[in-house]
Amino acid sequence: MTSGADLHSQAISAHGAAAPTPTGTAAPTPPGSESSAVSSAAGGAATLGTNATAGARRIAAAFGRAAADGRAALIPYVVAGYPDRETSLEVAMAAVDAGADLLEVGLPYSDPMADGATLQRATHAALLAGATLDGSVELVRSIAAARPGTPLVPMCYANQIIGGGDGLAVATRLAEAGASGVIVADLTPDEGVRFESVAREVGLAVVYLIAPTSTPARRREVAARSGGFLYCVSLVGVTGARTSLPPSVKGLVAAAKTDSPVPVAVGFGVSKPAHVQMLVQAGADGVIVASALVDALGPDGRDVAALASLVSELRAATGRG
Repeated sequence: MTSGADLHSQAISAHGAAAPTPTGTAAPTPPGSESSAVSSAAGGAATLGTNATAGARRIAAAFGRAAADGRAALIPYVVAGYPDRETSLEVAMAAVDAGADLLEVGLPYSDPMADGATLQRATHAALLAGATLDGSVELVRSIAAARPGTPLVPMCYANQIIGGGDGLAVATRLAEAGASGVIVADLTPDEGVRFESVAREVGLAVVYLIAPTSTPARRREVAARSGGFLYCVSLVGVTGARTSLPPSVKGLVAAAKTDSPVPVAVGFGVSKPAHVQMLVQAGADGVIVASALVDALGPDGRDVAALASLVSELRAATGRG
């Protein structure tokens, strides 16, 4: 993902080489021939995916409410534990109250290979402040208790949630804390069969990503397996606010919409209302904003009012009128 090549056809084979998490989770063992499991699964696609879970239904309902209001869903991103646990909860509350339809919660990790400079900085600061997986789960629980109507979708890496096992322990904790779904940035559908089974067991949607470099066939395959929504990466590269989005994103959104049975949400590089308007006009069902919101918090991560103001401006730009 650091090269910006196709997030899925590249297969992120570095799973097994990833560094242990700060909480001591062991590095994952190779998942084995998951692609053969895909091809041999009885009933084909009916036995795969997580779009029939309770979490996926909550996510779908949020997209449905936004659509009924004549707009796309807004999905802000917050970093758990940044700049500290108490302030990150305040930030999350502010984002929801300013207009979030769903909330993506980044779980700090020592090797965030999909993240650009802003999120790396925030993640590093959170870890220095004592952020752990346990603390992140408790933050999700606190947000869910305070704002139960907003679906929460933690974003993490395979080493954090799956480790050397099947992911059941962490997935169960996230689901019990109130998460509706999970984005595992370096997990591909080829390697995700076993984890999808775990997620179905606990009621979580597993959200997959497509990139501008995804082939049409690959895009259809990923869309068919994504639960809740399909995460459409707008550009080639890592996360980070951009001054402009590539014109090609319009065609990517249109193609993804044609191929996807679930809502399509677009992220990476989105930083201002004009970007949101462009994506909404292209047909996106949702817009994800991350680095720009972390930047809005200022150098110390504590300008919650500035973040809330930006979320409000972004929300105002989601209308289709």
